This record gives sequence, structure tokens and C-alpha cells, in this order.
Amino acid sequence: MLNLSEIKSDTLCVLGVDPAASGATGYGVVERNRGRCRMLRFGALRPVISLGSPVCTHLRDIHRVLAGLIEEFQPGALAVESVFAALNVKTALRLAEVRGVVLLCAAQAGIPSFSYSPREVKATIAGYGHAGKQQVQNMVRALLGMTETPEPPDAADALAVALCHIQMADYKARLIEAEQAARVAPRRARQRNRQPAARILVT
Repeated sequence: MLNLSEIKSDTLCVLGVDPAASGATGYGVVERNRGRCRMLRFGALRPVISLGSPVCTHLRDIHRVLAGLIEEFQPGALAVESVFAALNVKTALRLAEVRGVVLLCAAQAGIPSFSYSPREVKATIAGYGHAGKQQVQNMVRALLGMTETPEPPDAADALAVALCHIQMADYKARLIEAEQAARVAPRRARQRNRQPAARILVT
């Protein structure tokens, strides 16, 4: 659940993660400060492919990298891309393992985690739920004021997930404030109506 006092603060740091079943798992740290976002760190962790390297080794490496990022930047939230429904069962299970490690890192650090579908991320960042990777990369570069397009695409996707959470958090904060203002307005009107009318003295 979103913490209203936290998202209303001037600064919000988010760790975004784009988990992968067999390819690179992207990560990106984004900070929003007084309405402006900037990139603090991004990259991608590729699995070591060898006959003697089990899958759990890659999961351990992902945990190590993410735990290190959380310790260094102390993000207020972790945002991760959710499992794509069209994946086959084997790929979905592998992706779920990676997501499990990501969520475990957030839980161990005591920070809230949020999931967004690929379509939600693309629609929020590029304005179109079926935007291509190049479009997402270009928009991430523009939103973060980066001088170069973030590479690889997995890292750009992770930055997009973090930006998606920041925009969604800002939107929900404005919505909550509007609801609170709507509840307060009738009470103030009733209080004004209860005030006694001014007495007119006739001499």
C-alpha cells in the first residue's frame, strides 16, 4: 500500500527491476526530487551460462546485486514488472523464480514492493500499451534527461518500471488529496451554517 506521507515528500527513490527468465535482468534506480526525476544507477545482470553453473547461482547473483543497491540507495519502494500472461509454462515458472528473489530482497529490507504489467509500464511511459522497446528507451532518456539512450533494453525497461511507479504514486497522492478535500468541504459548510446570525440592536 502506498504511504501518502512518503509519496508527498519532495524526494522519492525507487528501485525498478525488469526480471528475465533466461536473459538479462535489468535494474534501475530513479530519484524524484521536487517533481524532477534523475537516474542514479542502471544496468543488467546476465546469467553465467556454463555446464557446471546451476540456475540457483544466477538467482543468488540477482539477490546479491539488488540487496547491494537497496543498501546503497535506500529506496522507498521497489517496482517490478509482472509476469506476462502469454508466456509458456516453463518460461513463466523461471520468471516467477526471479520475481520471487526480487520480492524477497524488498521484504528483507522492509520496503514495499509494487508490480506493474508490461502494458501498464508502456502506457504510462510512452502513452501506448504496445510501444516498442526503442520507443520506451527514447522516452526513458527524455524523462530522465539522459545524454545517451540507456542500454541494454533490459536496463531501460527497469528504469521505465521505476518511472511508472513514481507517476502512479504521484497520481494516487493527488487523488487521495482530492478525496480528503471533498470530505472536508461539506463539514466546513455545515460549520458556517451553524454560526449564529448577528443580532441587530434597535435603540
